[in-house]
Amino acid sequence: MSQVMQVILTRETPAAHWGKADVTYGAGQALIHLNGDDELRQIQMAARKIRSQGINGVQLEGLQWDINRQWVFAQGFATAKPGYEVRWCGDAAMQAELTHRAESASFARQLINETPENLSPVTLATQAGEWLAAIGGSRVNFRIIEGDALLEAQWIGLHAVGRGSERPAAMLELDYNPLGEDAPVSVALVGKGITFDSGGYSIKASEGMLGMKCDMGGAATVTAALGLAIKSGLNKRVKLFLCCAENLISGRAYKLGDILTYKNGVTVEVVNTDAEGRLVLADGLQAASATGAAFIIDAATLTGAAVMAVGGNYNAIFSPKADTLQLAQRKAAAVAERVWPLPLDPWHKDMCPSAYADTANSRAMKGGGAGGASNAAGFLWRFVSPTADWLHMDLAGAFEDSASALWGAGATTHGVLTIAELLKD
Repeated sequence: MSQVMQVILTRETPAAHWGKADVTYGAGQALIHLNGDDELRQIQMAARKIRSQGINGVQLEGLQWDINRQWVFAQGFATAKPGYEVRWCGDAAMQAELTHRAESASFARQLINETPENLSPVTLATQAGEWLAAIGGSRVNFRIIEGDALLEAQWIGLHAVGRGSERPAAMLELDYNPLGEDAPVSVALVGKGITFDSGGYSIKASEGMLGMKCDMGGAATVTAALGLAIKSGLNKRVKLFLCCAENLISGRAYKLGDILTYKNGVTVEVVNTDAEGRLVLADGLQAASATGAAFIIDAATLTGAAVMAVGGNYNAIFSPKADTLQLAQRKAAAVAERVWPLPLDPWHKDMCPSAYADTANSRAMKGGGAGGASNAAGFLWRFVSPTADWLHMDLAGAFEDSASALWGAGATTHGVLTIAELLKD
């Protein structure tokens, strides 16, 4: 792409004929006039304006472009369709880090924006494993458990959710180990990988189903975060578990009223087949706990309740430990991402009661009732080792159904950098 426009940050007010515009143009340049308290937000919005003018290539120029300013500009400039370019500025180290971020975010964006037909559960698991193996080389090993083999491994929730599809459910188990065979596992990552979510027999309306190719956003996010951390020299052992399935309707699909008995003995009554994400994550969290990891992080496009609570420009976070929430907030802020903690108390484990099982997977009311995001986190808590620190990230900001002032339509990859920073800590 030979024709690019220079983009420069300035604190000068625009010429009078531009009125109150915060982006002005002239002589092959675009000037972003910084004038607010939240400059990163302004820069991202300016990038959307420049891109919406049909400009496909830009060169960032000037000393005011630090790493986060360049990154938020690139996030605002990105679209689901290819054919655009952002050229970095700054020293070699800054440009290298930005390139690593862009490569990892691009991988996640392509996965999330892919059509459900092209991205089956096994395909998702395979592409994630192969991409990380290409980055980590001999330090990465993985295997994929699929179909009825999930029952043999006692991954009950994943098999149940996925059995309605002709294409088998799959769990990716991946080990990144730069330290040697017997090294302890420092962090275990778990990602929700529902490649399409019809809602099952609790079927979604068409307008709610259209964007459900994004329901594997958690799997893409943790995979891209691990890839970015490896590119940045991660020197600790990390295990990754992706819980991949299609939630479809057929004569084999799981049903309301079914009771699932998990590997740890917890019984779960299905009261809503559209609350499937927590059913597959329960398996992944048990697998993560079995590694003995000191820190477990899961990410999922889990609840509409989280979106209602924090909007689309934050990701909701949950943990039993205040220190873990504060760490996540610091790490997110350092890389210009936004997270916000929502309540999680021990009694949230019991907020989805069942007369027939230890718990239900939701409450039999629209959206799971009040406090739905916290209740979902409470459900997940039942499957986490009590000896591990645990962070649950409900990805309210992972996908835009249509373009906004900050994002193009489709995957945002918001959350990748936060998790990568937590891995590198």
